[in-house]
Formats: sequence, C-alpha cells, structure tokens
Amino acid sequence: MGYYNYQSGLIYRHLNQEGSWDDHLERCRSFILKAVDHYSPDKISVLGSGWLMELPLAELVEKNIRVSLIDIVHPPEVKEQAGSIKNVEIIEDDVSGGLISEVWVKSSKYSFLKKMKSLDEIVIPEYNPGTDPGMVISLNILTQIESLLVDFLKRRSDLKEEEFLIFRRKIQNRHLEFLKKHHSVLISDIAEISTNRAGNINSMATLVTDVPDGIFSEEWTWNFDSKSTDFYNSTSVMKILALTI
Repeated sequence: MGYYNYQSGLIYRHLNQEGSWDDHLERCRSFILKAVDHYSPDKISVLGSGWLMELPLAELVEKNIRVSLIDIVHPPEVKEQAGSIKNVEIIEDDVSGGLISEVWVKSSKYSFLKKMKSLDEIVIPEYNPGTDPGMVISLNILTQIESLLVDFLKRRSDLKEEEFLIFRRKIQNRHLEFLKKHHSVLISDIAEISTNRAGNINSMATLVTDVPDGIFSEEWTWNFDSKSTDFYNSTSVMKILALTI
C-alpha cells in the first residue's frame, strides 16, 4: 500500500526543509526524556519508530533501557545502524494490529468497476505486541495509521466523507485503547494548517477523537512544509500534541 514509499518521501521532505523541522524534533526528544524520568522504565516499545528522527535513542541506550523499535517496515539504514546497538531490538510489525491485512482482504473482492458500499465489514483490531511492551511511545503515528488505508479504500468505494470520518475515529480510538493499558507517551499531530500563495488559510483537524487527560502534556507547532513542496504550492504547519498516559 505504499508504506516504504511513504517513509522514503518523509526523509526527503525533511532534508528539503533545511532545518525547519529541528525545533519539532528536539521537542519530541525532550518530551520523551521527560516521560522517561517520570516513569523510569526498564523497557520501551516505540510504535512508528521510522527514521528515529524524533527519538533520543542514544540517551535511552545510555540509561540501559531495552528499546524495541516497531514499524511496518524499517529503512535499511536504520536496520544497519540501530540493529547492532546493544539492548536495541528491531521489529517489523503492523502497529494497527492487523488492520492493513484486514483492509486488503476485505477490499480484494472490489475494484474500480465494483465499488464498496460500506466499511462495516472491516474489523478494526487492537494492536497486540505479544509480550509486555514496557513503556509505549506512539511516535507521530496516531493519525497516520489510517492515512494510506483511507486513500486506498477511497479508490475502491463510493462512500461519503462522513463514513470515512467514522472509520478514522474508530481506528484512532482503538490505538488509544491500547496506549491506555500501559505507561505511554503519545506524540501526534492534531491539525494541519495550510497557506497557499494567495494567502488563503485552510485548517483541517487530523485528530478526530478525544484523547485522555495526560499526567503532563505540551503543544507546539511543527513547520512541516515551509518550502511549498506539495502539489498545490502551499506551505503547511502541524499542530502537535504530546502527553503522557
């Protein structure tokens, strides 16, 4: 469904931004270390570890914390560099709990000519790591779990946007249900604000459900695209929420 291409595109976008992501990345790392000081975990599972840009991996290793890096696919560079570090485990797993396979199987009987008429038959599972994950870090993936899946389903259905909104909300709720069972850190975008060349501003909520009250929390702005690299020649910033659960 394009997960490797998505990751490749993300690192190229970061390089193109010429440092405008630095504040966001530093705030992510700082918040995670603050949570580590609060919870004092022996083990941490990072869901959506990606390119490790937001993760203070060196500092966690120095604290002798066992770290499991979990993602649907890991960049080869991450496998090579992080895979040899003591107490660091690289796991390729579907952090949606199998929803990718579920969507693929349930949608396989439909096509451009025979469209899906409902999303009700798609079962949205809860992620199960199989072992005690320790402290869990959900790293900028809450709103991304559904992103490629929704794009895929839109090409195979005639459903209204309201139905996809309900579907997205269910996926986000399921992820939060898993996080609430553990000492967890949630870092997620909650809205995207785009500005086109004419100065017109459009704000779109990316978080479509309620989040639990955090022990402590922070919010900031991520200058996601300050170079107008998208198709519409607009800049965009993300509103970010970080909280401990």
